[in-house]
Amino acid sequence: MDLRQAIQNKIDNLNKPKGSLGVLEEVAMQVALIQQTLTPELRHPAHILFGGDHGIEREGVSLSPREVTWQQMINYGRGGGGVNVLCRQHGFTLRIVDMGVDYDFDPVQHAHIIPRKIAYGTRNFLYEAAMTAAEWERALAVGREQVDACYAEGSNVLSLGEMGIGNTSPSSVLMHLFLDIPLPQCVGAGSGLDAAGISHKLNVLTEAVNHYRAVSQGFTAADTIRYFVGYEMVAAIGAMLRAAELRMVILVDGFIMTACMLAAEQLSPAVRECAIFGHCGDEGGHRLMLNAMHAWPLLHLGMRLGEGTGALCAYPIVESAVHLLNEMDNFAHAEITKYF
Repeated sequence: MDLRQAIQNKIDNLNKPKGSLGVLEEVAMQVALIQQTLTPELRHPAHILFGGDHGIEREGVSLSPREVTWQQMINYGRGGGGVNVLCRQHGFTLRIVDMGVDYDFDPVQHAHIIPRKIAYGTRNFLYEAAMTAAEWERALAVGREQVDACYAEGSNVLSLGEMGIGNTSPSSVLMHLFLDIPLPQCVGAGSGLDAAGISHKLNVLTEAVNHYRAVSQGFTAADTIRYFVGYEMVAAIGAMLRAAELRMVILVDGFIMTACMLAAEQLSPAVRECAIFGHCGDEGGHRLMLNAMHAWPLLHLGMRLGEGTGALCAYPIVESAVHLLNEMDNFAHAEITKYF
């Protein structure tokens, strides 16, 4: 009997009607397969939030101004962000990493920020690639490094978040290019654009994609990703790839982190085996992207905060699935007639 069948047998012999735990049974199966055991456990969950600014923000594609990136990064040190609250509630260790924020953080005053700055924001992909191949490799390496640090502390659960004004724009483009979804369906309000703002954003991204197509002959998937994304997104991609190598459970957050998982999957399809999609966010194209990826999120709460908050909200569901698999009695031991 292979492991999948053994896990299914264990689930089916819990003292309940067959299939009555619904999605919890699917989650329990996935976690058990990730860890390759009939008795999975969740240890020392870790949340990594990467920050970085985007050159495309200069084109007015976001309602929020660029300085909000660094202001929020500082705010996380005071414990005042949504991500702080949810990490405290659910027992996650929080790591805040500066990948490319357009600001000089004071190493003493802002000691909570891990300094890994590659540049003060990416280049403007309306005109050129967002980063060089060397910067791409550096950002991937930071993602791997941060996961290794969490793993060394005993973590086998990883949640990822981001802070970067303008990062819905590269996410929309990746969705369009890799899933062949028309660009107008991929572009949404981001942090709160009105109809005119969304129209302007679409025009900018359409022009950027047209320019990319004119210069992208011979591009690999990695070349396409680095042409558009931010340093914080590449670090998240590197973190996903490394976490999958270590067989960690990866909690995927909203629109931006789903786009990062889409990108990671282009580089290593096996990464999806470890991905649990936390929620469907309220950004325009997120549901379309999830559907096209055949990804079924645990929650739909109308959230679009980012930071990894939706993934953190979903974690108790994953915990419940694992506890039920490990602690619920079976028919034989409980002396209950198995009626199916």
